[in-house]
Amino acid sequence: MSELPQLSSRLEKLLNLLKSEHEDLESVRTPIINVLQDVMEIITQDVMANKPEILKGFQGETTDNDEERKQKYENIDLNLMANSTWMEKVVRLHLLLTVKESAINVPTNLDARRRMTFFANSLFMKMPTAPEVHEMMSFSVLTPYYKEEVLYSEDELRRKNEDGISTLFYLQKIYPDEWSNFLERIKFVPKDEDSLKEKMDDVRHWVSYRGQTLARTVRGMMYYRKALELQCSLDMKKDWVNAGGSQVSYQEQMAYAAKSVAIADIKFTYVVSCQIYGVQKASKELQEKLRYQNILNLMIKYPSLRVAYIDEKEEMVDGKSEKSYYSVLVKGGDKWDEEIYRIRLPGKPTAIGEGKPENQNHAIIFTRGEALQTIDMNQDNYLEEAFKIRNVLEEFHAKKHGTHKPTILGLREHIFTGRLVLLLVYKVVYETAGIVLCVSSLAWFMSNQETSFVTIGQRGGISKASKVINLSEDIFAGYNSTMRGGKVTHHEYMQVGKGRDVGMNQISLFEAKVASGNGEQTLSRDVYRLGRRFDFYRMLSFYFTTVGFYFSSMLTVLTVYVFLYGRLYLVMSGLESSILEDPRIQSNLKPLENALASQSVFQIGLLLVLPMVMEVGLEKGFRTAIGEFIIMQLELASVFFTFQLGSKVHYYGQTILHGGAKYRATGRGFVVVHAKFAENYRLYSRSHFVKGLELMILLIVYLVYGSPTGAQTYIYLSRLHVVLGRLVAFRAFFV
Repeated sequence: MSELPQLSSRLEKLLNLLKSEHEDLESVRTPIINVLQDVMEIITQDVMANKPEILKGFQGETTDNDEERKQKYENIDLNLMANSTWMEKVVRLHLLLTVKESAINVPTNLDARRRMTFFANSLFMKMPTAPEVHEMMSFSVLTPYYKEEVLYSEDELRRKNEDGISTLFYLQKIYPDEWSNFLERIKFVPKDEDSLKEKMDDVRHWVSYRGQTLARTVRGMMYYRKALELQCSLDMKKDWVNAGGSQVSYQEQMAYAAKSVAIADIKFTYVVSCQIYGVQKASKELQEKLRYQNILNLMIKYPSLRVAYIDEKEEMVDGKSEKSYYSVLVKGGDKWDEEIYRIRLPGKPTAIGEGKPENQNHAIIFTRGEALQTIDMNQDNYLEEAFKIRNVLEEFHAKKHGTHKPTILGLREHIFTGRLVLLLVYKVVYETAGIVLCVSSLAWFMSNQETSFVTIGQRGGISKASKVINLSEDIFAGYNSTMRGGKVTHHEYMQVGKGRDVGMNQISLFEAKVASGNGEQTLSRDVYRLGRRFDFYRMLSFYFTTVGFYFSSMLTVLTVYVFLYGRLYLVMSGLESSILEDPRIQSNLKPLENALASQSVFQIGLLLVLPMVMEVGLEKGFRTAIGEFIIMQLELASVFFTFQLGSKVHYYGQTILHGGAKYRATGRGFVVVHAKFAENYRLYSRSHFVKGLELMILLIVYLVYGSPTGAQTYIYLSRLHVVLGRLVAFRAFFV
């Protein structure tokens, strides 16, 4: 084994010869032969313990004739150096031999470590056995799109805010290692920012693949096709070997590749429902024209991608001009899109329902297969996770479910925008604690139905689209499926990426949309019918993971108002002083203070934190979980959560009282600008500022006219943190 370093150096020399570019391949034939001879000599003379027996099987007979051994290398095929597939293997082997980093630092990118760790751990989870590709369920992926960003333009990347910070500069600082890897990959060293114009197309894609863009979603979903092609090729080679076949020829490999592509196209279909693609195509506005061109480029880049849209035309009917509406499916051609199908609609779909669900419903007819995965346009997929798609689809036929097969499969989500802003880190931890531990209930994975496979059949479609009441269209699909006798399951061994809003205002608007949607759910027949049909334990799980969470939050805030107004009434009417002067009351004040002191540890919220600590502990270890909890408290995360609670309760209560839930466009770009105070005041005055001032005035009046004892002081302070949380959050996040 002492000769292994020498063997490694010879192999490295050989790989360097193979990697380097040569005008004349014959000029390197002799050096390659010499290195090969050195390698074989080290192996046979120093490494092999049973040299004669091994060489006998390799050469037919042992020989020590150097001239005869040399002739064995004269016929090496140097044309393989022009084969890109073969050279990729050479480069990989060279990396394995030359990378000297510590195992704990490979790879250095934290996201790569996370993905590799999750993939390795998921292989030890219980999952169905994957069938061969030609025997698996066929499926489609459907993505609704309106007019969000497809690919960032150069102007958007270079536009600077009032501090002189551009989006490109911001991302370079957020992802420094990925930026360095990107420059190494394109073999470019920029001298200054202006020199990046030479590689601006590559830079635009690099930035777009780190944002919430349609280009990122399409790239991720097309990994399904790539994974199926590779797995199908391996299946056919395995069948060839099992049948007693020998080495596969080049012609057979090409035939296998063509067959793999054909089977992958049969098993997988991807449809993006771009509602106003036709309008963008005909528009003269530069921004809309760029979106159309970017979508067209995606179709040309991915030939199996299909785009559905609603086409509006003026037609003559009985001598009168009338508007006609069509669902149209197109694909990418050589340079332009090519129409495949055109289906006449009875009217404009989005005029009678919500935009997103109607955008999905009109395009369902163009999907194929036995299952459908609905993916939002701010989601992502990973190649290693795509390899597990056959296992996931087998859940529909798994014997463990008995005769009651599942109709909806929920999958795990990873928030890939969690590194962009501190508030989103809190949001991710909050969702992890409040959601992942409730996966046994219907509501969670139905409210995340964007990443669920839905069997079509006679289940009433995937999206209810009535205006206002079905604002949260995805969860109503789950309600509908359950009431029709369906079954919903959740699976942790596969994950997809999910983008979240990255600015404070965006997060608040998102919470407003979800809270309003829950308000409409509270008033719907679906929740009433499910509550009537569930058993007690399922009903509790259903309640606390859907409308019950918002209803309980509203009761919490209302209790604060009732308590303060009640105490203020006691003070102003004189009842409080008469009660406190009662000797029986005075004798019980001390025990009350002791009782309040003993339960104060739990009242400050430690019980609510336990789910977060448990979940993060199971994912990353309890030492990391406790450390993250302490850091969050030092960063005043509780102030953010208090602020967020106010947003939820306000919009939920407004919807219960007045209705009018509506979709709120939050914007999915990078936030590198400061919001103006006037805009923040308009957005938060009714939900936070006015209510916070009201509570503060009540507390001040009570403090002036009341006579608080120790117990009363404790109660006063415990309620004061709610008010201060709102006011401090309002000032800290926006000023």
